[in-house]
Amino acid sequence: MPVLEYVLELVSKAKQASRRLASLPTATKDQALFAMAEALEAQTDELLAANEQDLRAFGTMPAKKAMADRLRLTEKRIREMAAGIREVAKLPDPVGMMSSMWTRPNGMQVGRVRVPLGVIGIIYESRPNVTADSAALCLKSGNVCVLRGGSEAIHSNTAIAAILSEASEKAGVPSGAITFVDRADREVVPVLLKQDRFIDLIIPRGGESLMKLIAEHSTIPVVKHDAGVCHIYVDADADSAMAEAICVNAKAQRPSTCNAMETLLVHQSAARTLLPKLARSLGAADVEIRGCAKTCQLIPEAKPASEQDYGKEFLDLILAVKIVKNMDDAMEHIAQYGSRHTEAIVTSDYGHAMRFLKEVDASAVLVNASTRLNDGYQFGLGAEIGISTSRIHARGPMGLEELTCSKFIVLGSGQLRE
Repeated sequence: MPVLEYVLELVSKAKQASRRLASLPTATKDQALFAMAEALEAQTDELLAANEQDLRAFGTMPAKKAMADRLRLTEKRIREMAAGIREVAKLPDPVGMMSSMWTRPNGMQVGRVRVPLGVIGIIYESRPNVTADSAALCLKSGNVCVLRGGSEAIHSNTAIAAILSEASEKAGVPSGAITFVDRADREVVPVLLKQDRFIDLIIPRGGESLMKLIAEHSTIPVVKHDAGVCHIYVDADADSAMAEAICVNAKAQRPSTCNAMETLLVHQSAARTLLPKLARSLGAADVEIRGCAKTCQLIPEAKPASEQDYGKEFLDLILAVKIVKNMDDAMEHIAQYGSRHTEAIVTSDYGHAMRFLKEVDASAVLVNASTRLNDGYQFGLGAEIGISTSRIHARGPMGLEELTCSKFIVLGSGQLRE
């Protein structure tokens, strides 16, 4: 089937499903979500077999290690996917929530109520859990999802989507509510991005090349999920034990994620005490340090950092380190090299903490906590559909409420415009 015909068939079916899904009772949606979670766990062996096909095709070259980690499914990760879906089912349904209502002088009542966006196209790379997270969040918020995963995870994503779709339909969700693009053709994405008659929003999750492709081709509004060049600044009077624990977690706990720390900034008066000990802990976790000249003096095993290392999303066990004069110097560095994703400060100075929160521009700014905590589940939103770095209604982890918009409702008793 030609690509255009294939895409039109998918998105037109999705649009039809959106009208029914928007008014589906919360109880039916929750029942479907619990069924989807059970189905994933029941078919763990089938999912692992499909994932193994993708891993074999992807290869085992060292340069691909971080991406392979994002691609890999395990029994634990499948259980986590299912747990994420159940968590979404337990969350309040935002559809129909009345945010405010007021009465005009003529007696007319005006209100705002939350409604689904409609059909959401999600284009993503590598991580199969995105399929489950996106389907769950879209379903609970009354949105149809059109999922287009990367070719490297085609078998895993196809299997997950098929399981979720079948389980949801048996529970009363309309066919097409979870739509998966099961063709890996490169030309599918540009065609999909032109379907503004059928798709209401595009959410991309991937690297720079994917973002560039979407920016060039989309006639549909886009919520960006840009690179995660995340910093931690360790202030002069920071608790060194706390700083060490936070930095190791932020870099080494799972380096292939967008909220992992990529650059560490250390106040010059804290560097001599902190950095040698921190380097040993990071070295035990196989982290390669690339530092400024002063850092290399304190950490002999560190490699000299290039200008390109600052502002780079490594997605690997590599960390850029720079010693700064003060907090102003740190914030200047973040403003120049950061991606407005996640920034953190470790400090005992309340004034510095409050100033950092106020002046640093990012989707999430943290005090005395790991950047890895910028996550929908950690924030209590349930699974997230992505972390928006756009300056629009949705910024930061996008949970249920961020997948709805508002419409005005008016209750009158015969009022006319004079």
